[in-house]
Amino acid sequence: MTDGLTEIGKIRGHAEFVIALAGNPNVGKSTLFNELTGLGSMTANYPGKTVSLNVGSSSHGGFNFGVIDLPGTYALGSVSEDQAVARRAILEKQADVVVAVVDATNLERNLYLVLQLIDLEVPLVVACNLMDIASRQGIRVDTPRLAELLGVRVIPMTATRGEGITDLIRACRAVALKKEHPLPLLPVYEEGLSGAIKELSDFIGRERFSPPDGLSPRSLAVLLLEEDEEFLARLRGEAGKRVAATVGEIGAVIERRSGEKSGLRVVRERHRFAHHLSRLVIRKNSLDAPLSTTFWGWTMDPVKGLPILIGGLLAVFMLMYHVGGFLSAMFDLFWTTVISPHLRDLVTSLWGVGVLSKSVLWGVDAGLQAAFSVGIPYVLVFYGVLAVLEDSGYLNSVAFLSDSLMTKIGLHGKSVIPFMAGAGCNVPAIVGTRILSNRREKIIACTLITLVPCSARTAIIMGAVAFFLGWAWALMVYLIIFAVTLTVGRLMAVMLPGQSSGMIMEVFPFRMPRAKILFRKTWVRFREFIVLAVPMIVVGSIVLGWLYESEYMWFLTKPLSLVVHDWLGLPEVAGICLLFGILRKELALQLLLALAIIQQGPHIQNLLSFMTKQQIFVFALVASLYVPCLAAVSALVKELGWKSAGMIAVFTIVVAVLVGGTANQVLTLFHPWLF
Repeated sequence: MTDGLTEIGKIRGHAEFVIALAGNPNVGKSTLFNELTGLGSMTANYPGKTVSLNVGSSSHGGFNFGVIDLPGTYALGSVSEDQAVARRAILEKQADVVVAVVDATNLERNLYLVLQLIDLEVPLVVACNLMDIASRQGIRVDTPRLAELLGVRVIPMTATRGEGITDLIRACRAVALKKEHPLPLLPVYEEGLSGAIKELSDFIGRERFSPPDGLSPRSLAVLLLEEDEEFLARLRGEAGKRVAATVGEIGAVIERRSGEKSGLRVVRERHRFAHHLSRLVIRKNSLDAPLSTTFWGWTMDPVKGLPILIGGLLAVFMLMYHVGGFLSAMFDLFWTTVISPHLRDLVTSLWGVGVLSKSVLWGVDAGLQAAFSVGIPYVLVFYGVLAVLEDSGYLNSVAFLSDSLMTKIGLHGKSVIPFMAGAGCNVPAIVGTRILSNRREKIIACTLITLVPCSARTAIIMGAVAFFLGWAWALMVYLIIFAVTLTVGRLMAVMLPGQSSGMIMEVFPFRMPRAKILFRKTWVRFREFIVLAVPMIVVGSIVLGWLYESEYMWFLTKPLSLVVHDWLGLPEVAGICLLFGILRKELALQLLLALAIIQQGPHIQNLLSFMTKQQIFVFALVASLYVPCLAAVSALVKELGWKSAGMIAVFTIVVAVLVGGTANQVLTLFHPWLF
C-alpha cells in the first residue's frame, strides 16, 4: 500500500493526461477501470485517510494516460471517508478530467452526482454505462439529447464488452488538453434558490474573497448554501466573516420562504432537476422482462430467495469439493512421479544426506507440493467463483435478503458484503467495514469477519476434511463455524451498548459477467497467493523441517502438550503447525502435510497415515476459528486500534480452543458410531 499522491505523481511523469473515475456504487466503474488499465494498477491510500484508491496507467490509440478509480459514492459530501476521499481528489484537481460513470438503467439517481460535479465546474465527461442491460430492459437513453441538456460530452458505453472505450478516451483527451471547451449548462434550480446562489456568488466576488481549492465564486456559493461544514469552517479573515454572515442571512431567507434549511433545499432541488432531465431523455418500451430480471426478482423475495441462496452455497461447496479434489489428486500424482524424484536427487547431490539437505527438502519438495496441492485446487477455484458472484451482482441481492438476519447480530444487510468478501480474504473484508456507520457496528463486524472461513481456511477444510473424510464432514465444519459466528454476534449485539443503523442501499438486476474480466480478477488474486504465500510456506517448511530433523521440535511441543494433546486430542507437533498458521492460515495445513510427507515419504497417499479422522476434523476446526493471520491482525489494528485488535485476536483463540476441545470430547464419546 503506497501514498496515493505519490503514485499519481509518478503517473503524471509519463502520462499525457489523467482521468478520475467517479460514480455511484455498482455502476461498472471498477470494470471500466480494469478495462482501461488491464488491472495493471497500484492500490494506494489518500493522505490522512484509510480508504484506498486504485491508480493505474494505460495506453490507447497512441495516447498515454493515467486513471484514478475513486471510491464509489452517491454524493460528494464529507460524511464518510469514501465521500471525503472522492471529493478531495476532485477538488484538489488530481485529475485533468473527471469521468462521471452513470448507470443507464438508473439514470435519475445517478444524475444527482453529475449535477453536483457540474456545480463544482470540474472538467467533465459522462460515461453512460450498462447500455446493453438498459436495452434488454426496454430502456432507451437519448445520450445526444442528454449531452445537449448538460452541456458536456456523454458517451454511451458497455464497459464489460469494451464498447465505447475509444470514444471515451478521445473525449477525455479533448477536454483534458482543452482541445474542446465544453460549457456545462448550470442546473436550473427554482427561481428563489437560483437567485440566492447568484446573490451570494456576486457578494463573494465583490468581497474579493479567494475561494479555497481554486473554486469559482458560484461553486463556493453552492457549497456554502448546502451547509458544507468543511467550507463553512474555511471562511476565515475579515472577508470570510462577512461571507459567513451573508450565508446566514440568505439561508434564513430561503428557510422562511420554503420552510426548510438551505442545505436541504439545495439537495431537494438537485434531485428534482435530475428527475426532470431523466424524463426528457429516457424512453421505456413495454417489453416483457428478460429472464435475468425475473430471476433477480426471485432472489430478492424471502420465500424464493432463501432456497436459492442455500442452493447456491451448496453448489459452490460441491464444486470446490469435486473440482478441487480432482485437481489436487492430479497435481499430487504429477508432483510425486515427475518433480519430487528430481528435486531429491538435486538436493542430495549438492548437500548430501543430512540435517541440512533434509531441511531444504521440507521446503522445496514437501512444502511446494503442499502449497500447490492446496492452492491450485481450492484457492484458485474459490477466487473464480467469487469473481462470478461479484460481477453478476448477486452479492447485492444477498445483502438485501440477509438484512433481517444481520439485524439480530447488531448489523444490517449491507454489512454482508464485507462478510462475503471475507470468504475470499479477511483483510479487504475488514477494510470494507468502513461502509458501516459507527464504531459499534465495526467492532461487531470485524470480530465476526475473523471467524468467516477465508479462502485459506476453506483450503484447509476442503484439502483436509473434505478430501480425507468426505464432503459431509466438511459441511459439518462450516455449520459449526456458522453457529459459532451467529452465537458470538448475538451476544455482542446484546452486550455492546448502542444499536444498529438502518440500511439504505440500491439493488440492481443481474449482469452477465465478462469472461476476460473474470479471468483477470481470478488471476490477480491467485497471483497474490503465489507471491506472498508460497515463499512463506517454503521458508516455514524449511524452519519446521530443521526443527524436526534436529529434534528441537519436541522441546517446543512440550509447553503446548496440555492444550494440544490432552484437550484437543491432536499430535503434539500439530501445535507447532497451528503456531505457524498465524503467519498465514493455509500454512498450518500445508506444514502438516509437509510433516506427513517427510515422515511417511513422498508417496504418502493421505493424512490418515499420520492422523486419525477425528484428529483431522478437530485440527481443521481449530485452524478455521482462531485469529486469521498476521495480515488480518494488521488490518484490525489499522481499523480499530491495538487494544481492540488484541482483544479480538485473543478472543478467537479462546473460542477455537473451547470449540475444538468440545468437539474432540463429543467425537470421542460417539467415536464408535461416527468413524
